[in-house]
Amino acid sequence: MFDIRLIREETDRVRRGLESRNAAVDLDRILDLDRERRGLLADTDVMKNRRNEASPQIGRMKKQGLDTAQLQAEIRQLGERIKANDEKIRTIETTLEGLLLLVPNLPHESVPVGGDERANVELRRWGEPPAFDFAPRPHWEIGERLGLLDFGRAAKLSGSGFALFTALGARLERSLISFMLDMHTREHGFVEIGPPCLATRQTMTGTGQLPKMEEDMYRIDVDDLFLIPTGEVQLVNLFRDEMLRGAELPVRVTAHTPCFRREAGSYGKDVRGLIRLHQFDKVEMVSLTTPESSYGELERLLGFAETVLQRLGLHYRVLALCTGDMAFQATKCYDIEVWAPGVGKFLEVSSVSNCGDFQARRANIRFRREEKSKPEFVHTLNGSGLALPRTVIALLENYQTGDGKVVIPENLRPYMGCEKLEAGG
Repeated sequence: MFDIRLIREETDRVRRGLESRNAAVDLDRILDLDRERRGLLADTDVMKNRRNEASPQIGRMKKQGLDTAQLQAEIRQLGERIKANDEKIRTIETTLEGLLLLVPNLPHESVPVGGDERANVELRRWGEPPAFDFAPRPHWEIGERLGLLDFGRAAKLSGSGFALFTALGARLERSLISFMLDMHTREHGFVEIGPPCLATRQTMTGTGQLPKMEEDMYRIDVDDLFLIPTGEVQLVNLFRDEMLRGAELPVRVTAHTPCFRREAGSYGKDVRGLIRLHQFDKVEMVSLTTPESSYGELERLLGFAETVLQRLGLHYRVLALCTGDMAFQATKCYDIEVWAPGVGKFLEVSSVSNCGDFQARRANIRFRREEKSKPEFVHTLNGSGLALPRTVIALLENYQTGDGKVVIPENLRPYMGCEKLEAGG
């Protein structure tokens, strides 16, 4: 939730930040409603004070035998006007809340300014792309040839945009999940969570998926529940309406979940293979920390995600996203893209974001630095560590051999129980 006081007190800064994000937000209407609400509140307070003064006066007048009809009529009128004002205030607050829920987070001053992904800034690359003495094949050819993927049966079961992992393909995905979770819990200080995959409307609103992105979500109408688009939704909302102790921050939690996205408006884009799916698995990292620590924590989460790719020996690049390409909730965001030689391009496998206090305000997650300190909102951060389909793509395409096999990276072999993927394996 956006802080209305920030809009009220720093209107020009907010307006510039939203313009840099190409966000169509009617700040003037928000400010007009805020002024009307505050005016009604002030007027109501005056009337309530007058009513409180007049009520005991009636008793005194009756004891003195004085006529109280005029004063009683005034109190009745005040009550009616107060009731009318309260109804107007509730209506305005409902409208104002709805408008504020559609206001995206403001970009941090260090974020590159730009209208779309063309303005993203490449920060660094790690590793080198593999050199082949043959034309590298795309992952869908490799996967189907080795019996790892079956897109035909996936379509039979669920329609287009879904994948079916089979035999060693299913083991590969499971091995990657265990490999990533073990790394994050044993080395990076995360607590593993196993959350449900259905979320309430309140939960989805808490992290900013609703109401802005409802058309991209799968919804169960009869129960008004949503299939989660990312584990971030559940991991952040674990702490909704809670007061944390400053000494326990940062709180780091991680989970493997399936993720569900309708990808409305994305039809026809990257439809081959595993690149764009309606359902995919992901290992998610979430951290809750103090405001002054959050940008340092952002760099740590980015490093944790990079470590996964480094352990797998995969060539990747890190991008700083520009103002026009960031997620709705983010104040600063990095993308990690891994090289996929079979399709000939970099593919996003992780997005790591600092959301500041944006989600904490919506979900009411606060902390006290000391026992009697004033409550403050935490800063929430999230990062993919990593998304599975494109990590699988990178492994199959980077480690393919000329004789049609796929070499398993050394760090993954204990989980796979083999050194190569091959036909009939």
